[in-house]
Amino acid sequence: MPEQQSAGSFALSPAERRTFQERGYFGPFKVYEIEEMQLQWKRERLRLMDRSHAVYQDEAAQSGNTNISNYDRHLDSAFLADHICRPEIVDRVRGALGPDLLCWRSEFFPKYPGDEGTDWHQADTFANASGQPQILWPEGHKDFGGTITVWTAFTEANEDTGCLQFIPGSHQRMNYDETKKMHYSPDTINRVDKSGVRRGFFGYDYRDLQVDPDWKPDESQAVSMVMRPGEAIMFWSTLMHASWPHTGKSQDMRLGFAGRYVPTSVRVYPDTESIEEYGGTVSLERYGAVLVAGENRYDHNRLVTRTTLDHPFTTR
Repeated sequence: MPEQQSAGSFALSPAERRTFQERGYFGPFKVYEIEEMQLQWKRERLRLMDRSHAVYQDEAAQSGNTNISNYDRHLDSAFLADHICRPEIVDRVRGALGPDLLCWRSEFFPKYPGDEGTDWHQADTFANASGQPQILWPEGHKDFGGTITVWTAFTEANEDTGCLQFIPGSHQRMNYDETKKMHYSPDTINRVDKSGVRRGFFGYDYRDLQVDPDWKPDESQAVSMVMRPGEAIMFWSTLMHASWPHTGKSQDMRLGFAGRYVPTSVRVYPDTESIEEYGGTVSLERYGAVLVAGENRYDHNRLVTRTTLDHPFTTR
């Protein structure tokens, strides 16, 4: 992992960097004031209903049967384009990954009243659903893969509305084999009880990927990431993480927005022309990663560049 400390007003201090390395996560930290986040999302959620400029126009992405429709709206939303580049986020990620950074994916994670929790999982190459690696670190550069995810609470996230859970320090060992295959079964959503908690993985059973089929995560070590609107947390995707179900005590949706970051040396969607997962397929024809910091000295990734505020990016 790069050793250089990032520059910028929100750079991790040496102590914060050590904490991140030990625990696998850092935060929560403030990106927006609560009132600012609430106002921004109230305005933006109406704009996002218009998918005419979304990069994934395939029928599968719009059918409601696949999570792919939640991917990469920063490529057509000026607010989200600005968000993934916020110094409150990028300065901290640079402290862990070095000066040259890509945002290679963003995702919305809504949880409505009564929704199940997300099952315990880790992601290294993100081949878990499609069977095809979506990110590959260069040989010899890093013993372990993964991405840094920065998950921002757009609404209240607590144990009743379905906040994240982490098992600190679990990011150094993969408990799952992403080369195995999971069976997509959307009929199981909201119908599976695991250790007394309703948990699933968007129509998959993540336990299918366990290296040891008898292994269970040590939930006694889990911590809940209670967050106010506008707060974010950064963590390795290889950290064991999950979320609580939405109990329905509040009728408000819990919404998180995740930006995923890697150094420019990492290959994104190598030898891949489409994403096939969650029961759908979308073409990567209009996709591109975003350079959010530093320089790109490689030619192995397709990038997009910012054009105008109203129509944020175009493929190079």
